Amino acid sequence: MPTASDMKGKAALVTGAASGLGRATALKLAAAGADVCLVDVNPAGLEETAVAVRDLGVRAEVFAADLSKAEACRQAVARAVAAFGRLDALCNVAGVIFFAHAAEMPEADFEKTMAVNLAAPFYLTQAAIPHLLEANGAVVNVTSSAAFIGEAYAAAYCATKAGLTHMTKALAMEYAHKPIRFNAVAPGGMMTNIATGMKMPQDLDRSLIGRFTGLRGLVEVDDVADMVAFLASPAADGYHGACINIDKGITAG
Repeated sequence: MPTASDMKGKAALVTGAASGLGRATALKLAAAGADVCLVDVNPAGLEETAVAVRDLGVRAEVFAADLSKAEACRQAVARAVAAFGRLDALCNVAGVIFFAHAAEMPEADFEKTMAVNLAAPFYLTQAAIPHLLEANGAVVNVTSSAAFIGEAYAAAYCATKAGLTHMTKALAMEYAHKPIRFNAVAPGGMMTNIATGMKMPQDLDRSLIGRFTGLRGLVEVDDVADMVAFLASPAADGYHGACINIDKGITAG
C-alpha cells in the first residue's frame, strides 16, 4: 500500500476524525509529520484522537462542529489556518448513511445525507482552495463503492457518493493548470461506527442486500487510511482527478 511522504512542517484538516476512517487517516498523517486539525460532531471522540495524534509528536487542533451547516465548514478551515498558519491537505472523510425504503425515507434523513456527504465537502473545499493553492496542496474526498453500483435502500447515500466522485473530477479539470490536486478514494464496506450503527428496514429483501456485499469480506480501515494519507501528501504528485477503488472487488463486475 502506498504511504504518505514526509509531511513535516505541513498541516492537514481531517473531517470525521473522532473515530473510524477519519481517526485512522489523522494518525497516518501525523505519523508522516503533519500537524492535524481534527473535525467532527463528536467532541469526546475528537479529544481521544487528539491525544493519539500528539503522542506522535505533532500538533493537534480540535474543532467540534456539525458539518451539515455551511458556516461550520468555513469555520473549520479558518480554525486550521489560524492554528497552523497554513493548510496543505483537506481530507473529506465524514459521512452518514440512512437505509430506508425510498418511498418512506424521512425528509430530515435525506437532507442530512445531502448536507454531510456532498455539500460539506464542497463548502470545505471552497474555503480551503486559496490556502491549498498557496501550499501546492491537495484535496482527498472519501466516496464509496456505492458511487459505482446501485445499492438497495440507499438511494440518497448512493447519489451523494456518485456526486462527490464526479465533483472531484470536475474540480480536477477546473484546476488542471493550478498547483492543487483533487483525488478520491472509494472504499467498500468497512467496520467503522457507520457500519456498526446502521439500521436496515425490517422488511428488507435480503437477496438485494447480497448484491453489494463483498465476496472477500470487509475492507481494512488502515488500508483505506493509507491511501487517503498518500494522496494527501506530495508522494502522490502524479495523481489528479483519480478515484481509487478499495473494495475487494465489489465493483469489478
